[in-house]
Amino acid sequence: MATPSQPQADACVSRRLVCQSIALLAAGGTGALHAQGGWPQKPIRLVVPFAPGGSSEVVARSVAGELSKLLGQSVFVENKPGAAGTIAMQDVAKASADGYTLILGHVGTLAVNPYMLTHQPYDVNKDFVPVTLLAKVPNVLVVHPDVPVKNFKEFIAYAKANPAKLNYSSAGNGSSGHLSMEYLKLTAGFFMTHIPYRGSGPQMTDLLAGRTQVAMNGLPSISAFIRSGKLRALAVGSAQRIGALPDVPTIAESGYKGFETSQWYGLLAPAGTPAPVVKRLQEESLKALRTGPVTERFAHDSAQGVGDTPEQFGAFIAAQQKIWKEIVVKASIKPD
Repeated sequence: MATPSQPQADACVSRRLVCQSIALLAAGGTGALHAQGGWPQKPIRLVVPFAPGGSSEVVARSVAGELSKLLGQSVFVENKPGAAGTIAMQDVAKASADGYTLILGHVGTLAVNPYMLTHQPYDVNKDFVPVTLLAKVPNVLVVHPDVPVKNFKEFIAYAKANPAKLNYSSAGNGSSGHLSMEYLKLTAGFFMTHIPYRGSGPQMTDLLAGRTQVAMNGLPSISAFIRSGKLRALAVGSAQRIGALPDVPTIAESGYKGFETSQWYGLLAPAGTPAPVVKRLQEESLKALRTGPVTERFAHDSAQGVGDTPEQFGAFIAAQQKIWKEIVVKASIKPD
């Protein structure tokens, strides 16, 4: 039997995700009808696969607070870091598909790990159902003030001339900061040593102390340090400049046309979660994203709220998998 080509394989992934979402929304049955009438009747656990302190924390807790009001039940955040997010993902994949356990999906866990990790105890395309893409968060390239550069052009020149002097940190292998920096290294043609941490909290501790010198993090976790001068922002990874840093250029406009990288976060539930529950979660999440507290917090960090449908989120995941698979292969990214 002939082996399908890569484009055919990627198309199959996309179709499978979209069809799964449609099938779940169309599903009926006693369980679905019961869920539609009585859900939620107890607190809902939202698992975050990272340590406290990063952009994931901002998105999860902002949305969870408003969802609790809208659903009439507590939506509580449980941080469960480790193993590039696989510990949390496995927990939720094995949880009851009753709408009371959710996962905050991320570019790393959904689009990178399938190609970085040779063995995962779950299948991201089969064991979860997409609910909605919550937010996109711009990545910002920052350096410690001791690094003798004032702008992005000087940084690239310095990095190329001093490959042994700079270390960049990330929240862990497969994190958005890791992949984004490897993407930049490949694009601009320079070398830096990667120092992975177990979450954004410990990463930031060493970056602020100057034990590492460079990072590309989501803006929510570093905006206060940029404002205070403890970190210097050199460029943003979004397609356009962002309101919070209007004087900081994009990487694309700084000589690398088409370069774009951001963190993104979305809700997923265990496969088999009743369709009415998935639908209600998506609808209430969209309402939560439009509330004042969430829009104000997101605007503060230049995060973009989304709230799309399960089908759209499924197609987005498939497209991201195609992009990041190429980066993982070219950069030879391996797990810890």
